[in-house]
Amino acid sequence: MLNYVLDSAEATEALGARLAARLRPGVILYLSGDLGAGKTTLVRGLLHALGHHGTVKSPTYTLVEPYQIGDWRLFHWDLYRVTDPEELDFLGLRDQLDEQAILLIEWPEQGQGELPAADVEIALSYVGEGRACQLIALSSVGHTMLADLLAPVIAHQPDHSASVT
Repeated sequence: MLNYVLDSAEATEALGARLAARLRPGVILYLSGDLGAGKTTLVRGLLHALGHHGTVKSPTYTLVEPYQIGDWRLFHWDLYRVTDPEELDFLGLRDQLDEQAILLIEWPEQGQGELPAADVEIALSYVGEGRACQLIALSSVGHTMLADLLAPVIAHQPDHSASVT
């Protein structure tokens, strides 16, 4: 587990960019947190770091926003408005489960029972004017991603508050 305190939208985007460098096809990230906690901001940083030059908007109303970046296919899901997890079948989620797509899923609790297991769960919460961010590895792929994410912090900033447990 890694814990960060993010004091701005820029810091949240920077963490997203660092996560982008550790992604590979087939990875599934769950993003949890209250409305406005920074889930889409983190995804924006991730997508821009991968080379997306357009706008990154919350898929609250569209439910899913697809992105093609080079050979990579990414799908940014927002399940906030999903009332029945079985709706995900009608929305094409199963078509994206091919080990080649990367899924970024906000409000995963709304899809409980229908969603594939995540590799990393990212929980964002309010802390004063900033945000607390907790990253939890849920698979061997997730553990590798978080270990790689922590390595530069340990090498360059030994007093950093991030930790792996």
